[in-house]
Parts: sequence; structure tokens; C-alpha cells
Amino acid sequence: MEGTVFNIQRYSIDDGPGIRTTVFLKGCPLDCLWCSNPESQNPLPEVSYRYTSCKRCGSCVEACPNGLISLGEDGIHIDRKRCDRCGKCIDACVPEALRMTGKTMSVDEVFKTVVRDIDFYKSSKGGVTCSGGEILSQADFTAELFKRCRKEGINTCADTSGYGTPEAMEKVLRYSDLLYFDLKHMDPAEHERMCGQKNDLILNNLSMAVKKGVPLVIRVPLVPGYTDSEENLKEIAKAVIDIAGDKTPVNILPYHRYGANKYRMVDREYPLEKVTEPTEEELEKAKGIFEAFGLKCEISK
Repeated sequence: MEGTVFNIQRYSIDDGPGIRTTVFLKGCPLDCLWCSNPESQNPLPEVSYRYTSCKRCGSCVEACPNGLISLGEDGIHIDRKRCDRCGKCIDACVPEALRMTGKTMSVDEVFKTVVRDIDFYKSSKGGVTCSGGEILSQADFTAELFKRCRKEGINTCADTSGYGTPEAMEKVLRYSDLLYFDLKHMDPAEHERMCGQKNDLILNNLSMAVKKGVPLVIRVPLVPGYTDSEENLKEIAKAVIDIAGDKTPVNILPYHRYGANKYRMVDREYPLEKVTEPTEEELEKAKGIFEAFGLKCEISK
């Protein structure tokens, strides 16, 4: 079985308990305005352009068999709609400004990588996390990898937006020891405006996860001017209690701009250029809203 992977991060300490390896899968049906991994959205491998490494030599222009690369004063431009990802431009790029983001890998290949750190997992009570992109878009691959991990006693964590078919959700839950589940906005129209899709499927999948009894952490991205209104946070708190119960922990994910420069790498404009990161006061206020509902809430780093 094969999947499309865009990164495998070993010794990760932010994607679940203990020391973990995080497998980032490519492809996501959502288009969140604040996405910090725009290169993860396209389900296919794609050419990424590191403009800070580019020497403007024009080798890639000459190498493209279809004439889809042009050179301007600000660097190169790729006709991505027509690019067939042959990789000849990458081979010709001496400074390695062009790279292929996303690689087709088998479950065997990925497992051989993650199992290297099994001693660290056991000593730290860590394990393997699948993230994205959206893992439900590659549910068979995720489930098979988690199944392999479980056979070796490796803890598994599914990090998901919840947007996928119920069948996909059930496959992943079957081999998940922990579930990180995002809730972004409770108003369906606002959710569609910010993320490209309504939230009904997400909420249905959350209900399924609760019924399956998989340990759950709700994660709420706090994006100033988008998800941080008092009304929205209160509605999320109510939904958590109604669907998952008041013992379900909530983690606030502060908006950051770490991924802003990645947008140019895939020829996209960053949509939240004028949005600033939340202040400590704003984070504490959001935390207080969840705690007022009796929920345990932490602010992630």
C-alpha cells in the first residue's frame, strides 16, 4: 500500500505525548486561510521553489521540456496548471532552489523509518503521529501504518480536521490510541468562508469518535479576527460538552506566521498578511472562556 508523504519529522515533541515521529501526509480537502503548510493541500507531489536559494541562472527554464518556466526580475514562475511534475527542472537546478514536495512511499518504507526510534517511544511514552494535510484523505494508508505500529507496541495518534467520510474516520479510529481533533468555527457559513467547507461532516465524525471511545483532545486554532470571537469560543465549548463531555481536554493553538513564506514557494499569496499573532492577554482570555465551562484548557506553544 502506498501514500503520498511530504515530510517525516523524527524527535517531535509537539504532536502528542512523549517523543514521537510525525508523518505528514499530502492532500487536504479544506483550504483554511491560516494554513501553515500550503504545500500539504495539493494531493499530488509538486515542485516547490525556494526563491532565497535561486541564482537566476535560467537552467530550469532551458530544462523544462514544455516551456512552462519563465524567468523574471523577482525569480522564476512556473505554469503550475500545466506542469506534469517530470522533475527535469529540479535535476537542472544546481543550487537546489527547486525541489519536489511530496513523495510516494509504501507503508513498509514509512514504517522502517518510524520504527528506528522505538526505544525513544518506549522510554518517553511517545509514539507515532499521522498529520497532514488531512489524514482522512489517505485513510487506508494511515490505518495500515497504525496497525503495523500497534503490532510493535508503538502508540498511535491521529491528528485530523475531522473532514472526511465516516468510512475513512472509522478506518483510522480502529487503530488510533489518541485523537487530536480540530474545531475551528461553529457557524457553518463562517466555517465554509474560512476553510472552504461546512462543518457538519466534522461534527458528525467527532460524535463517531466519542462513541468509539478513543481518547480525545480538542484543538482550537485561535486566529485574531476569524476564530477568536467570544461567541465562537463559547459555542465550541458547548459543542465539546454536548458531544464529548466536560472531561475532554481543549488545547488552544495560537495563530502564527511561520508558514507565510511557504506560500510563495508554491506560487500562492498569503491570505492573512495583515493578521497579527494573538497577545498573551488574548490567549488567556480565550482559555478563561473554556475554563468557565468547566473544561480543562491549555495553550500550546
